Amino acid sequence: MTSDYENGRVGLLLIDLVNENFSKDGKAYSIYAPEYERLGTIGNLKKLIAGVRRHEDIPVFYSTTAFTDEDYSTWRHVSGIHRQMFDNRMFNADSWHTDFHEELAPQPGDVVLAPHKGLDVLQHTDLEFQLRQRGVEYLAIAGVSGIMAVESTARTAMERGYHVTSFTDAIAAPGGLVTYQAMMRGLTMISHRVTGVDDFLGSIDKFSA
Repeated sequence: MTSDYENGRVGLLLIDLVNENFSKDGKAYSIYAPEYERLGTIGNLKKLIAGVRRHEDIPVFYSTTAFTDEDYSTWRHVSGIHRQMFDNRMFNADSWHTDFHEELAPQPGDVVLAPHKGLDVLQHTDLEFQLRQRGVEYLAIAGVSGIMAVESTARTAMERGYHVTSFTDAIAAPGGLVTYQAMMRGLTMISHRVTGVDDFLGSIDKFSA
């Protein structure tokens, strides 16, 4: 049986699976909660992570946002999304808020990237270095926010020649169905494949079939 991917060349990037976004006491949880429930995001992320970890040759990369007190007080040019985060002191570095959610957290062998302060994980972290060290060419990207960090990273990955997979159900963004539909249209244009968790896991399971 063949797969849509090349054995030994696939990686999974998980963006901002932290308490701020995924714990009920997180400052961003309420803006995502309706979509988490509608899409089954948290359950799908658990299934995705567990399914990928069955394959020892598929590295899992974790990225998180984090800001220091100096960031909050000294940035000269603060974008709209950063203003929302700064005004609410979201993603405070070295705090519970930027710890990975316990049900979605890294395990030994996973790669935890340097924190990103901008939206684009490829632009602002050591992700590309880590991908090259492991020979990753097919990058699947899941997490939040789908219209911010996920989309920004997917676009850059496509521009740099990676094969990009985006997910329909291991993702979320504020704004309900209208935002979701627009997000899917955008991700379809910049991704090589947009799929559900079950279909993705079926594709990589063909490696061992």
